[in-house]
Amino acid sequence: RPFYVEPRNIVDEDTQERVSEEASVMNSRMQYYSRLTGSSDRLLIPPDHVIPAPDEIYVYSPLGTAFKIHGNADGSGQNPSIITIFAIWNTMMGTSILSIPWGIKQAGFTFGVIVVILMGVLTLYCCLRVLKSRAAIPFIDTSSWEFPDVCKYYFGSFGQWSSLVFSMVSLVGAMIVYWVLMSNFLFNTGKFIYNYIHHVNVTDTDVSTNGTDRVICPYPNTEHHANHSADLYRTYGNNTEDVFDQWWHKTKTVPLYLIILLLPLLNFKSASFFARFTFLGTVSVAYLIILVTLKAAHLGFHLEFHWFHSTDFFVPEFRSLFPQLTGVLTLAFFIHNCVITLLKNNKNQENNVRDLSIAYLLVGLTYLYVGILIFAVFPSPPLSKDCIEPNFLDNFPSSDILVFIARACLLFQMSTVYPLLGYLVRVQLMGQIFGKPYPSVFHVMTLNLIIVGAGVLMARFYPNIGSIIRYSGATCGLAYVFVFPSVIHMISLHRLGQLRWPSVVFHSFLIVLGIANLIGQFLM
Repeated sequence: RPFYVEPRNIVDEDTQERVSEEASVMNSRMQYYSRLTGSSDRLLIPPDHVIPAPDEIYVYSPLGTAFKIHGNADGSGQNPSIITIFAIWNTMMGTSILSIPWGIKQAGFTFGVIVVILMGVLTLYCCLRVLKSRAAIPFIDTSSWEFPDVCKYYFGSFGQWSSLVFSMVSLVGAMIVYWVLMSNFLFNTGKFIYNYIHHVNVTDTDVSTNGTDRVICPYPNTEHHANHSADLYRTYGNNTEDVFDQWWHKTKTVPLYLIILLLPLLNFKSASFFARFTFLGTVSVAYLIILVTLKAAHLGFHLEFHWFHSTDFFVPEFRSLFPQLTGVLTLAFFIHNCVITLLKNNKNQENNVRDLSIAYLLVGLTYLYVGILIFAVFPSPPLSKDCIEPNFLDNFPSSDILVFIARACLLFQMSTVYPLLGYLVRVQLMGQIFGKPYPSVFHVMTLNLIIVGAGVLMARFYPNIGSIIRYSGATCGLAYVFVFPSVIHMISLHRLGQLRWPSVVFHSFLIVLGIANLIGQFLM
């Protein structure tokens, strides 16, 4: 049972990110025992009196931080299955849910539902391969390993650095998506508050429905692959309102205002304060589900089935743009880099496969519920289904009070998660390059300026979260979801003399799917 502590990776309430002198001594002692022999030699396993107490043991997550293990002395977890399932569901649910209706529209309603189910099954299988990857390594105690450790075991330094690169892609991609969404939510929230206070009579320039539950089509005859920086609103009044619209612009000014709020937060040495607000993610997703249900009850269903040809108001059931949905779903179902960590604390380890499968089922049902309802209730006619936005909240005007609450809640929740993501990027990248997460103010500020600058540029010139999600999802998913789990499984079977051609064909097919998924994002 090796025990390994690196000061740069310990996250605790203490703002000084270091371990105690006792922990450092324990680290040296355990390293000494580890080098005497492999853990399979029972004669030289460290005796119980040198094994640290449970409250002193830390486990690394694949994202480059460390968490305390709250379990029994024998390493078993303490969480019942229901808590484990909910933790996995809560971890997977994120901003991707806002783009699921758009993805289903891109693939076609019928084919989109099929793709969601198939991608859920494929990503679950690959996740199970990740979960079982440690068990095939002989003569080594892998109880404290994470998937990057497994990659390093099989592929050496290439596996270590490639896992770092693809992890960076997922993290930085998420931070860019967050910046685009926060700019969107801040703009609409500010617009709502200003119009409400000043009793501004706003006339939307967008094509929209009539009635109390209005739905808008911001770009009725355009593709979402270009910047749409035109104002979504035209106000009629005095010059004060014109000045407000000039200084409160969705893409030209609001993304810059976020720098004042978020850049200082990225420079905090500890992220423990922001970790207290992670529960807001669950609240936000729950409110989105309630919002979608209420909109469905008021708008009703609007469906017609045209299998291969589009009409003025409906898209075909099967479309060639389906790789855009698979790219989004790769990130939507992505938990492969931390699934081992989440399941370590499961009280009944024999139920890991069952609990992970149930969690994936619940996540898939949540995506299908939101995606199907938004697509089905979108009022066609008078609007075309092609008007469904990559962020489905953009299909509702800023004056909608229920959507205003959703945007405000998501804005606050994302503003607390964004520094956490930045902290994980800094700990992982700086730790690998410089050996510590905070080498100097200059290094940290430079990294933060690069990340923030990328977010501002994307919010200014390419504010399409659907495309950003699918590109980053297909890129990181190529390694973590398709290639590494499949190759490691085949290598382990080969070493055991159990590799058969059906397994080679199937897992090679998964690798081809991952490559095709990535290439398809650049062809659509």
